[in-house]
Amino acid sequence: MISGAAHADKLRDAVVEDYDFVFDLYKFFHQNPELSFKESKSAAVMARELNALGFTVTTGIGDDSLRSRVKNHAGNVPDGVGGHGLAAVMENGDGPTLMIRADMDALPLKESTGLPYASNIISTDHTGQEVPVMHACAHDSHMAIMIGTARRLVAMKDKWSGTLILIGQPAEEVGLGARAMLEDELYKRFPTPDYVLALHTEGNAPAGTVTYTSEWARANVDSVDITVRGIGTHGSAPQYGIDPIVIAAQIVTALQTLVSREIDPLKAGVVTVGSLQAGFKHNIISDEAKLKITVRSYEDDVRQKLLDGIKRITMAQAMSAGVPANLAPIIEFDNEPLPSAYNEPNLTARVMAAIGSTLGVERVVEMPPVMGGDDFSFYGRTKENIPTLIFGIGGADPEAFDAYRAGKSDAPPSNHSPFFAPMPEPTLKTGVHAMTLAALDLLGRE
Repeated sequence: MISGAAHADKLRDAVVEDYDFVFDLYKFFHQNPELSFKESKSAAVMARELNALGFTVTTGIGDDSLRSRVKNHAGNVPDGVGGHGLAAVMENGDGPTLMIRADMDALPLKESTGLPYASNIISTDHTGQEVPVMHACAHDSHMAIMIGTARRLVAMKDKWSGTLILIGQPAEEVGLGARAMLEDELYKRFPTPDYVLALHTEGNAPAGTVTYTSEWARANVDSVDITVRGIGTHGSAPQYGIDPIVIAAQIVTALQTLVSREIDPLKAGVVTVGSLQAGFKHNIISDEAKLKITVRSYEDDVRQKLLDGIKRITMAQAMSAGVPANLAPIIEFDNEPLPSAYNEPNLTARVMAAIGSTLGVERVVEMPPVMGGDDFSFYGRTKENIPTLIFGIGGADPEAFDAYRAGKSDAPPSNHSPFFAPMPEPTLKTGVHAMTLAALDLLGRE
């Protein structure tokens, strides 16, 4: 009888032996990044590899949903734009159903890493704008890790029982891909999962580590656009107008009290005015000012209180300045906000224990939640109420990270930086090893 330690050693050795294959896939994805709605080449490679492993692969999931959104935004659907979601299913006897997601899209960003496999891709986005493209948020590693994990689980089919579903998801960077796949009846067309997992390579943790957060892990993300209307006049004669810039400035100041004075100090919230634009000349008082606001929260009641407060403050400041009713501010809330992601505590504890028991507990690190968003949250925000977990894989050079922690250097490049470049070998190996361990634990035979 082979011991558990021997099984662990065999898996570790297999991950090491498969590294060159996984790294080659990673380099391909990195050199050939694709924007949201245009992930056709990435999806084709994913489908090819998973088909070859014996999965039943369905492509084009979410196509109608995403194409309709692009059409509503741009007035037409440019060539190559669509929903390139895929699901790969492998049934292996009785047992639970596990779904694992990898996102596929890249960012409109010019790469500055200097890597020999750096991206030089220029692409046209869904609005017709020509932009450079880079995998600056590690989705290239997510796809490669998923294929590596699939290879390990197929090779170890005698060690697990149940149904495995691997998802290649488009359009995560615009928060629409998971929603579109679910609207395309993902949970009806394929076995409904008992658990949904994902991982994310992080620039704020050293390569070789696994990071996690229990309970709230990603934030609600809302965008609010406000047009403050006034009455324009000459800058030397403000008495003949109503200055929207002054009103906008008062709104910005008053909004700071929402979190500091209206939200429970033990709960989290962020209201950031990212843009305030008005006027075009020194001596003209404009007739409008525009604000763009991002709002972050975890609990839905906090979210609603912040949004209600933004509306109340905006309208009250305009009224106090004497703005007539026909010029009341125009407030536009995002009609497709991103919900917060919740890591189910029991699932989180179970998976992290399984990973730590093999990789070593010192390599599994609990992290505080972040106010960034991820549309992975949608997989748990359905009537099925499925337990979900998204965990992290460190990508930073450990020496550079230690120097930063010691105050001797700047922070390593973070996700969404043009310099973001995870250390490939420890990152990919740890990702494949950790996700394989998670799947074996959730689907493992006694």
